[in-house]
Amino acid sequence: QVQLVESGGGLVQAGGSLTLSCVASGRTLGTMAWFRQAPGKEREFVAVITWTGSRTDYADSVKGRFTISRDNAKRTLRLVMNSLKPDDTALYYCAGNVVGAAWTTAQSQYSYWGQGTQVTVSS
Repeated sequence: QVQLVESGGGLVQAGGSLTLSCVASGRTLGTMAWFRQAPGKEREFVAVITWTGSRTDYADSVKGRFTISRDNAKRTLRLVMNSLKPDDTALYYCAGNVVGAAWTTAQSQYSYWGQGTQVTVSS
């Protein structure tokens, strides 16, 4: 069984920074990603990273501001968020797939999910 536990969310002013972490327990995960869901909106893709960290991809809305990374020895996925905007306010989820699963940004393709951590950006 896999458990993903996010942390690091909070309240920050526009222009500020936050770093989210997601610690995985259980089986080893391959591709991992961050998604977010704002109030009244569908959950959307934010960033994705391969097992080795050699390939990443980002939603256009966060490119240049967010950086995804992972430390496999510590079983930790991170999302560094800079230049935050009120539009970044959302519940942020980490997600993962088993090793060998295809690279994807589609949330329907991810098998494992955390409970989410709230990020609120004030203007």
